[in-house]
Amino acid sequence: FPGMDPYLERRGLWEEIHPALIIELQQFLSPLVRPRYRVAVERRTYLAVLAPDDLIGKPDVLILAETRTPFGSEATATAAGPRIAELPVPEEILERYLEVREVATGEVITVIEIISPTNKQSREGRRAYEEKRGKVLSTRTHLVEIDLLRAGAPMAMRVREDGQRGQYRIVVSRAYQRPRADVYLFSLRQPIPAFPVPLRKGETEPTVDLNAVVHDLYDRAGYDLAVDYRQEPDPPLEADDAIWADALLRQCGARG
Repeated sequence: FPGMDPYLERRGLWEEIHPALIIELQQFLSPLVRPRYRVAVERRTYLAVLAPDDLIGKPDVLILAETRTPFGSEATATAAGPRIAELPVPEEILERYLEVREVATGEVITVIEIISPTNKQSREGRRAYEEKRGKVLSTRTHLVEIDLLRAGAPMAMRVREDGQRGQYRIVVSRAYQRPRADVYLFSLRQPIPAFPVPLRKGETEPTVDLNAVVHDLYDRAGYDLAVDYRQEPDPPLEADDAIWADALLRQCGARG
């Protein structure tokens, strides 16, 4: 794929890719900002209920089966038997993100976030991320937000309508330009755009070639061995993109 590989978005696989991509970004960016700044890996934890997508916003009880009493028994005539259900059990979620810090003062200059499925698709995860996002946007800290996931509602923003619909997005919010921010919208068929990382006002902003970072990680980590390109990606592609992806995969021999 020229940019984002939709097969990497699969639940289970993305949870492996997310922390690896954080480290790749740290290693890419660190030489560009030193010695005045360092890039630190930070983490947050919270409890979230990881329910299937179709249960988000619905009652948190999934009926699996009904216990049955033998035919003709007294219990059948007097009362219904109990049903078997699954109750939501919160799990601890660990998410990593990057902070660009000034070495001399320790001040956090820029926060770099890579959106995870729980940020977009679980109530608790989205609430926790939106609270963190709101706090950053209310300070003098810059925010870079990278969303490489098609599933789930994008984070809130208002973009001037120009006919361009991006399945993925990168937001660069400079503290001294808020509420205005730069947003890079791109589709499955486009390379992932490079983006600047804001530092102190007036300083040269280093550029991150995210397309190269993602593709290098894919090759070195061997993610091609974790993907069956004969199957459809999860989440599935829209009709036009599915036809385009099938032709691309057949051309490169990933599908017979």
